[in-house]
Amino acid sequence: MIYVALPVYNEMPHLSRTINCVLSQSEQDFKLICCVNQPDVFWTDEHKKHICHNNQSAINYLKSLNDDRISVLDYSSQGKGWKNNKIGVGMARKVTMDYIASIAEKHDIILCLDADTVFCKDYFKSIAENISQNPDIMAISVPYYHILSEDENLNKALLRYEIYMRAYLINMYRIENPFSFTALGSAIATPVWAYNKIGGMAPKKSGEDFYFLQSMVKSGKISNYNSKMVFPATRFSDRVFFGTGPALIKGNKGDWSSYPIYPISLFDDIGKTFNLFEKLFFGDVATPIDDFLIETFGNLPWEKLRNNCKDTNTFVKACYQKIDGLRILQYLKKNQIQDDSSDTIYLSELLQLYNIDISKTIGNLNLTDLNVIDLDRIRNILFDVEMQYRYME
Repeated sequence: MIYVALPVYNEMPHLSRTINCVLSQSEQDFKLICCVNQPDVFWTDEHKKHICHNNQSAINYLKSLNDDRISVLDYSSQGKGWKNNKIGVGMARKVTMDYIASIAEKHDIILCLDADTVFCKDYFKSIAENISQNPDIMAISVPYYHILSEDENLNKALLRYEIYMRAYLINMYRIENPFSFTALGSAIATPVWAYNKIGGMAPKKSGEDFYFLQSMVKSGKISNYNSKMVFPATRFSDRVFFGTGPALIKGNKGDWSSYPIYPISLFDDIGKTFNLFEKLFFGDVATPIDDFLIETFGNLPWEKLRNNCKDTNTFVKACYQKIDGLRILQYLKKNQIQDDSSDTIYLSELLQLYNIDISKTIGNLNLTDLNVIDLDRIRNILFDVEMQYRYME
């Protein structure tokens, strides 16, 4: 059985497109669990009350479908909304996925969506077949491709952000790092047994998808390939503290400092360090990220890890636990040297590694100056490289 976990927050009229995709699936053996949610205090805030009414419309719409496969978790009606610090899409995903885990069998599938995402009629079928053929995987990080809108500025921001994400993932694949994944809440599937194994999803206000997949990597194996992908909508949104929506808002103002193209040399340093893990079991050796580790942990972690590990394999796994995807991102951010030309330089370096020359068709790679057509060309080039890695897993 496929259980679809769908958070809903101020999503009318986007919701009907996603629901139509769900109801049109070739695989009809599913249950859709919709968590319609917002903080309860919104009911007394004249500036937020419209979200409550929007959510009530969503509840009425979902119930009007009169489909016994669709269930609504009402965390929106007056008196039922989030209270205290229990807010955000992370809490909505956790509540929905926890509910599914409580009623489903261990080999059933939890499929995460967002209420503005579309997909083909065989998407559910592809997920079920993927997990059936790979019963040991903990989760699938599904390939994605954002749909462009009619707003040119929005499209520019989206494409710039997607170029950042794809450049990051390609570099992680290139150094064969275990934390090679892209975390999108609308593009995750997991068997119930795997969800339970890691203790479920942490109720983060934002970034819950990242921490969820990171926990999966630490506990087992995830897959980044699926024969069908999802197509998230492109829109400005401040409903989460960080992620695609806030990135687009920030980027539209010309600030990409939080989402740069990182130099390949920093990824190489990460790769060299991870390749030294086995050797470090037998004694300290210098790594390219020693200064960062000392600053982060107060001292180098190797001796303490060695004392708690009986063999090399256990030690390497402990290193993965210690220097995880979050630490990698922190290292990149701390050591990134960014100026007006850095994104152009680092993107050019990455493309050159794959013998890709787009100077004749695009010319200057300055991402700030490029139009939507040229940005989309770069997005598609990186998409093709990324999909080759995903396919070869």
